[in-house]
Amino acid sequence: MKRIYLVLVVLLSVSVTLNAQDFIFSQFYEMPLMRNPALAGIFTGDIRFQAGYRSQWQSIPVPYNTQVLSGEARFPIGKQNDFISVGLQLAHDEAGDSKLGRTQVFPVVNFHKSFNDKASYLSFALMGGIVQSQFDPTRLTFDDQFVNGIYDPLNPTNQIFQKTSITHLDGGTGLAFSSTTYSGVNYYFGIGAYHLLKPKVTFFDNQNTFLSTRYVANGGVNVPTGDNNNTYFYGDYITQGGNKQLLMGFLYCYNIRMDDLDDPYNKTAINFGMSYRWADALIPVAKVEYNKLILGLSYDVNVSKLSAATKYQGGFELSMSYKSKLNFNIPKEVGTKCPKF
Repeated sequence: MKRIYLVLVVLLSVSVTLNAQDFIFSQFYEMPLMRNPALAGIFTGDIRFQAGYRSQWQSIPVPYNTQVLSGEARFPIGKQNDFISVGLQLAHDEAGDSKLGRTQVFPVVNFHKSFNDKASYLSFALMGGIVQSQFDPTRLTFDDQFVNGIYDPLNPTNQIFQKTSITHLDGGTGLAFSSTTYSGVNYYFGIGAYHLLKPKVTFFDNQNTFLSTRYVANGGVNVPTGDNNNTYFYGDYITQGGNKQLLMGFLYCYNIRMDDLDDPYNKTAINFGMSYRWADALIPVAKVEYNKLILGLSYDVNVSKLSAATKYQGGFELSMSYKSKLNFNIPKEVGTKCPKF
């Protein structure tokens, strides 16, 4: 009975989450294209590859798994220190016994206009692509397959699904401002919108279920707190279809080895901190940087009303990033004035 109660409570929570229709990563600061299309290309370097894996609700029989892979490249254009970024995001999630899953393929283009002696940039981005959703009805059981309280998979069911797979186009846009102060503080803030096409998402022809536009506001700051350490602060506010979500947190970075303060690819550093998903989870975070490679690990500690049923278990998450610089023969002072994140 206790297990049945747990499953029902978790499913209720998932139904509320699915109403928002979007992925949410605990290490959201490592997934810029999911936060705001205009954050593409706002990092130290010229190319970046990122991957993330999340497994949620381990306390129920079938956990919910999400994977994302993205890449960005930044190129100079014109003679005014402007840049253009291009990127691609691939994402897939799978949930429940029916293997309900979504696969997204979203390219993005972001233009960065230089201001204030190349230390500040205004970025405008467009993102659009294709989404495919599917599930396996043969893995489901229905009431009419139970006879005298006993389930028989050979019993026919009257439940008919008109579709088990749907495909639709989707798109988004974003605007962001990033800059560096004279004291060396780097910061950015932006706004964005996803699902501008409001696609129809239903497996039944006679239903009109449309995906609500998701609006986001983002911010982050990198503050030097010593000769070999700094602290990151970040936050996202999301609203979609009457649902709201607030995520915020910090990371403290200690540089164990940094031979050249102007070379972010020749260092070893450890990061630790905490994030908070409002009224949902506390998320301790650890991250290691070695030259161009970054590895991050986090775990959700459920502090919502579900904590009694889940025993504070949420889900673990793993992230990986790789950043590097391309040989554009750009003067050194141009590249180092871009915000460092």
